[in-house]
Amino acid sequence: MRQMRKWLVLVTAVVLLVGCGQGNVGPQTQQAPRQEGAEGQTLTTDRMDRQARLQQQAQGQRQRQQNQLAQQMRRTPDLAGGKERNVREPHPMTLADLHRKYPTTFRLSGAPVKRQVALTFDDGPDVVFTPRVLDVLKKHNVKATFFLVGKRVEAHPEVVKRMVREGHEVGNHSYSHANLPKLKPHPFHVEVLRTQDVIARHSGYRPKFIRPPYGAIEEEQIKWLASQGFTMVNWNVDSLDWKGLSADQVADNVLSNVAQGAIILQHSAGGHGEDLSGTIDALPKIIEKLKADGVSFVTVSQLLELPKGFRSGPPNGSPLTR
Repeated sequence: MRQMRKWLVLVTAVVLLVGCGQGNVGPQTQQAPRQEGAEGQTLTTDRMDRQARLQQQAQGQRQRQQNQLAQQMRRTPDLAGGKERNVREPHPMTLADLHRKYPTTFRLSGAPVKRQVALTFDDGPDVVFTPRVLDVLKKHNVKATFFLVGKRVEAHPEVVKRMVREGHEVGNHSYSHANLPKLKPHPFHVEVLRTQDVIARHSGYRPKFIRPPYGAIEEEQIKWLASQGFTMVNWNVDSLDWKGLSADQVADNVLSNVAQGAIILQHSAGGHGEDLSGTIDALPKIIEKLKADGVSFVTVSQLLELPKGFRSGPPNGSPLTR
């Protein structure tokens, strides 16, 4: 009997131990379902927030440094002439700048002391418009100055001879009507000197006056022209006839801007397909109106009181009388 009670106690103890173990194990091993997606997203969002905060902090620090630098710079007087890079950067000189710097070599007009103007015509000769310009000038007994393209002189020498025979002056307008500032020195020199030779063969003299195509020139080219004895002649009254304007428009562009000593730009020839009828038809109106106002028409050499050219040899050879 005593032995049986021992077994009962032992069995009861074992049962209790097993029950307690199972009760403890359940709660310890049981886990909530894992939500890896939400947890990963939370970690990523936290990381992005930290980066944004760091960027904001860095930006704020840079702004504070810039503000501090600006405050320090304000204590120092500014440079009156501007920043070094703005002043020392190369800036091409405008035509107005070149005229101011080289007033005797680069002319835009004559002295405004006499009631006289100079009519000038570019891009000739041709056999369509140039003879018609000459006809109008002859009818009104007006002398003008023609700036000639060398290769066109070679094509129409008889027109040049008529110009000279009727008392007009001729000037150099390059050999091929090139955009001279785009040329290197040697091709530029050829454009000028070859035209001198061509014109001399048909006019009897080498022109002193040169007008660059489009009126475009650069400083080193002006220096070379001066060394060769040239005077560069642009204009201060532009008819804008090259736009194919009507006679009334051309005349208005001239008459509304003309003043004593003016050099007036028109054309006696153009590019292929250009119509200069407006120039031809405006010319009598311009001449008659200015003559009625007591204005006389002179050549460029008369207006500038310079010789029109050189007899022979290099451009700076023996000068001709006007």
